[in-house]
Amino acid sequence: MPSTFAPLKNDTFLRALLRQPTDYTPLWLMRQAGRYLPEYCATRKRAGSFLGLAKNPAFATEVTLQPIDRYGLDAAILFSDILTVPDAMGLGLYFADGEGPKFERPLQDEQAVMALRAPEMGELQYVFDAVTQIRSELQGRVPLIGFSGSPWTLACYMVEGGGSDDFRRVKAMLYSRPELMHHILKTNAQAVAAYLNAQIDAGAQAVMIFDTWGGALADGVYQEFSLAYMREVVSQLRRDKDGARIPSIVFTKGGGLWLEEIAGIGADAVGLDWTVNLARARALVGHKVALQGNLDPNVLFAGPQQIREQATKVLEAFGKPEAGSGHVFNLGHGISQYTPPEAVSVLVETVHDVSRAMRR
Repeated sequence: MPSTFAPLKNDTFLRALLRQPTDYTPLWLMRQAGRYLPEYCATRKRAGSFLGLAKNPAFATEVTLQPIDRYGLDAAILFSDILTVPDAMGLGLYFADGEGPKFERPLQDEQAVMALRAPEMGELQYVFDAVTQIRSELQGRVPLIGFSGSPWTLACYMVEGGGSDDFRRVKAMLYSRPELMHHILKTNAQAVAAYLNAQIDAGAQAVMIFDTWGGALADGVYQEFSLAYMREVVSQLRRDKDGARIPSIVFTKGGGLWLEEIAGIGADAVGLDWTVNLARARALVGHKVALQGNLDPNVLFAGPQQIREQATKVLEAFGKPEAGSGHVFNLGHGISQYTPPEAVSVLVETVHDVSRAMRR
């Protein structure tokens, strides 16, 4: 790892996360490096497979930088997969054509669960090498975000063996053998905290926890089996590196019901999906945490005028930032692979122009 990286030229994203004044509202997009970009598809073809892309630091660097080269985004996010951690635990990650991620050895009995251990971070060195390479090649243009899946979201894949529509296996274990589920979640929390801290050591300037499936849980169950373990992770995160503050973001898709509780776990910012009203969210927690979000990704299939109108509505819902509040513009979930690349250009220009005008 270089002893020093290039000085950061655009720190707007980090300042917003820390609820400091900014000249405009910064913007990045979940899954911004992905299949909607023709250059990504070309690189993936060269890599031969998704895992060939994700596990090769040079390819991961290339696709991470592609949206930064194309658009005026205010942050880059490491190109990787949320399932790298359970893969390093020996569950055997693979991708079936048209079916998404699968595990060869899911956790479906007590023996498998009790044998689970947090991985050695050396098993994930390819991720940390990619972080360092990306940070170096960014040359200080924008900050780099590291990330992980939440302990609960990882557990969903680890028990189900892949994606799920009903979470039948993982919820059956949760309700019938809660002690087994807590063992998985405790192990995952230990692994996720170590994983994110290693990304910070490698050069990540902010970190995000994706709790994609937290919203599938019942009230009360969410707090015990998802939120508590994200709190455990956040409590272990490095807060500073080389004199710079390292902000953290947590995002539970479908978590609007628990906004105040999520804001209380110690992260710097809370991500919101598109079902949450930003004005209400800011009124509830706007001086405790920054907020990130929350345009419906499907707006990007409308025309330029509609994209401008809907993006402006999101900015106006949050309102003009003031001391102690912060807003990072994002989608309410990941960008669709079918999104026209030119729609993103309209969005970026709109957010930057309108938010600058709102501060005058």
